[in-house]
Amino acid sequence: MSVEAITPLPKLFMLLLGSKAPKRNVEQHDYFFGIANSLKELVPQIKAFWPEAGNSIHVDGWREVNYVDGYQVKVVERSENTVISDRKLFFINLGGYQSGKLEEQHYIVLSVHDNRASAVSDAKKTVFFKTNSIKGANSHVDEKYGIDVDDIYRIEDILEPQEKEKYHILIEPAPDLPEDEIHLGYFKLDKL
Repeated sequence: MSVEAITPLPKLFMLLLGSKAPKRNVEQHDYFFGIANSLKELVPQIKAFWPEAGNSIHVDGWREVNYVDGYQVKVVERSENTVISDRKLFFINLGGYQSGKLEEQHYIVLSVHDNRASAVSDAKKTVFFKTNSIKGANSHVDEKYGIDVDDIYRIEDILEPQEKEKYHILIEPAPDLPEDEIHLGYFKLDKL
């Protein structure tokens, strides 16, 4: 009797990337989402995502996204039988200001909702959004024109085209799963 090897499904990773890119005075950051079996598998995609970062690109933090807002997040292979989830995973970058600080503060939210409007509404209920405003410079969600939110993306919309074709993000209720572990530090790409 032969036992077939079960190939594990890849995972959704969320990475905080850092770089002291050429001609920049301070380290800059961006978030990257990718699907793979390991962080190491993502290195070519990371380099392609931020080519101007050159050799200074590194990971300042990461998480394997498995659990958000009482929902289990799974990556499944797309097929003609794939049932598309009503709920979607959103990445929201809130921006705001504090008096006397010459910088924009940021707060990142991953959330599960049926639509963008619900995701934005929920993000505006955070303590960050309510407390990081000063007269003439309200907290906002970056690059969502006409809304007070810096960035809001459905995760599936910002994945690489080949990942979108091959995989679907399945979101199922699962209220008792543990929180995702957040890994912080300075991780060189060649050491992942």
